[in-house]
Amino acid sequence: MKKLFLGSIASILGFIAVFSGFFIHNNISEAKALGGAAMITIEASSGRILYGHNYHIKRPMASVTKILTAIAVIDNTNDLNKKISVPKEAVGIEGSSIYLAANEQISILDLLYGLMLQSGNDCAVALALVTSGSIEKFSILMNETALKAGAKNSNFVNPHGLHHDNHYTTAYDLAMITAYAMQNETFKQISSTRKQVIERTRENGITHIQNKNRLLASFEGADGVKTGFTKRAGRTLVASATREEMQIIAVVLNCGPMFEDCATLMNRAFAEFTMQKIACKYQKIADVSIQNSRKKTVAAGVLEDFYYPLKNDEQIKITVNPINNLAGPLKKGGEAGKISFMLNNQLLFETNLYTIEDAPAFSIKDYLKKILTDW
Repeated sequence: MKKLFLGSIASILGFIAVFSGFFIHNNISEAKALGGAAMITIEASSGRILYGHNYHIKRPMASVTKILTAIAVIDNTNDLNKKISVPKEAVGIEGSSIYLAANEQISILDLLYGLMLQSGNDCAVALALVTSGSIEKFSILMNETALKAGAKNSNFVNPHGLHHDNHYTTAYDLAMITAYAMQNETFKQISSTRKQVIERTRENGITHIQNKNRLLASFEGADGVKTGFTKRAGRTLVASATREEMQIIAVVLNCGPMFEDCATLMNRAFAEFTMQKIACKYQKIADVSIQNSRKKTVAAGVLEDFYYPLKNDEQIKITVNPINNLAGPLKKGGEAGKISFMLNNQLLFETNLYTIEDAPAFSIKDYLKKILTDW
């Protein structure tokens, strides 16, 4: 099923509105009682906001920082199975740890498992140093990756999420970062793993690690992603689940019952929304006027199926803006204009309109016939 994937939406649709706030803000009163200080629930492929409150407020986020750390490493590492020597600067980091030793040999992939399952702060530092050479340079990479994912109101200064006054994000930005990260199969595999054995060269280090995300064992379709806690940030959770090809991401910040609230929000989303086809591949959407052709019009549509999360009583309105002065000959698949998808008078996204049939040009015989007819 073709969806609107966030990581490549600009190239697929040629339009950046999805990252600029053109979402349906469907906040409900009951949702405001959930999710702690800030909350958001989105459908991952479209980025549609289903429920939320305070989701643009900047807040500390603790170890859910490691979602960005992991995808920044994965995006910028050619060989995840490569074994590295643990830098001494990664040893003895405050908080959660797998107790790395200086110069210990361990693969980058195992460090990623230690990062995401055990929430190892030492793994975070080791990965940052191996990837970029310093925490400062890796922080730059993190912020670049966040912007690529559509997160515009965040600033990351470390890879683990220990408190720093200049280290902050929003529930919305975390949802965008997570939607981007979950497109990567390696990231998704790691974040959905409940138990893992990692190879160590240190005898006293942790080798059997278990995911701290309880929803993986209790929630139908759960496939990630990360828990977090500091005194300043409170309990934080980014959760994800997929049912019938619809992926829901829920983010709660400073939320005591974080597992229960995320489960409630995702269950509600699955009950109220379904992925519905809003445009069919090669199905005629409009007839576009054409000149210099045996045809007066050419059928136009899209070259792929598009889906969007909708309630049963919601309907998409389609607006076509064809190219003026199209002239034959035209081949199937040629650009014929733009098509906009609207919901409740708000623009969801815009993409190209294409010809879905050939339109031959006038031949010499056609021109002669036209001259004689006009004469």
